[in-house]
Amino acid sequence: GALLIDSGASFQGAKQIAEAVKKVTPQPIQWVINTGGQDHRWLGNGYFKAQGAEIMAHADAEADMRARGPAHLKANAPVLKEKVDGTQIVLPTRWLKDADTTLDLGGVAVHVVHRKGGHTPGDSMVWLPQSGVVFTGDVVYVDRILGLHPVSKTKTWLASFEALEALKPKVVVPGHGSVTTLAKAQTDTGHLLKALRAHMGKAVAAGTDMSSAIKSFDAAPYKHLKHVEVWLPQIANLTYLEMEQE
Repeated sequence: GALLIDSGASFQGAKQIAEAVKKVTPQPIQWVINTGGQDHRWLGNGYFKAQGAEIMAHADAEADMRARGPAHLKANAPVLKEKVDGTQIVLPTRWLKDADTTLDLGGVAVHVVHRKGGHTPGDSMVWLPQSGVVFTGDVVYVDRILGLHPVSKTKTWLASFEALEALKPKVVVPGHGSVTTLAKAQTDTGHLLKALRAHMGKAVAAGTDMSSAIKSFDAAPYKHLKHVEVWLPQIANLTYLEMEQE
């Protein structure tokens, strides 16, 4: 059988993914791993469950999926229109509990790495040591600036990224952007997370107000990232608030 990483944002999207898989392998999709609680990681689960696949995710994703799944579905409906037809909230059939889980899927060693999430609480990476490939889910963004939401935590996101660095992968399949290298992932995601936390941590400790802290953050190294003008002030804001609570 085949292992699929993430099921897409809708039933119809999952169907298209399944058709694309057939061009790569004749093996049926027997396993699906959802790498996080964002809609495009798991709202296509219903299609693959109906095909008999075992669907897995880390247990830390469950509360987030239950809480935000209906809202995601509602928000997507006017955008996807008829493409959302058939989409239902279908949770994974197997919850992984450990920080590191090793699976033997058809003779292939698959490691699921989880460090309490980041972009979402359930964010996990799927590491294939035999080939040196890692699927990072939303732990890695390249070519566009990373996104923070109220459920996101930069502290655990950075821990997840450091776990990625420890793997020393040959190939990084990011959650957003083209297939890339670890060096590129570090440039576009890891360095930004470290810089945000270092800057905002000092600002909070010094009693600097949030507006001044955001304006004084050095954005120059990240000017190449898409949406940086709009999103960087937002993620700087959320990082400041998070570190205030720490």
